[in-house]
Amino acid sequence: MSTTPLKLVWILLGFFLTPAIGLAQAPSDSTPPSATVKQLMLDLIHPASNDILLLVYRGGPTNENEWAAVRRGAVTLAESGNLLMMRGRARDQGDWTKDVKMLVDAGTAAYKAAQAKDVKALAAVTGPLDASCTTCHKQYRPNVFPREGGSK
Repeated sequence: MSTTPLKLVWILLGFFLTPAIGLAQAPSDSTPPSATVKQLMLDLIHPASNDILLLVYRGGPTNENEWAAVRRGAVTLAESGNLLMMRGRARDQGDWTKDVKMLVDAGTAAYKAAQAKDVKALAAVTGPLDASCTTCHKQYRPNVFPREGGSK
């Protein structure tokens, strides 16, 4: 007889939590962006990439705090791709999407390297990370990076 009330509790929990779970998984397009692309670049992406690059250029992370900083920066870069692809931010589905994927891939690789505490693998990410920024900026910020044959 004691299993019946327990089953009832589970049924009621499922009934009441199912709508809440569905709301938590609502598409990100339902909420407009809170920040501009410029704000994301200045306050998330640029600092995260600098944190990683500076540690690599100094010889790599040497303690748990530095590895944690790389992980935070790496996941910020990888997840920034989702933010850059939101309606209202994505410039197009061509080059923009390819450039964002480069950023996500570099962030993901940096995170894996940090998880493994692999300084060599982390150093190998610096080229793709730099390329993801430069490629995008050449296309979408020509005043910062002039296109081939252009002048500053």
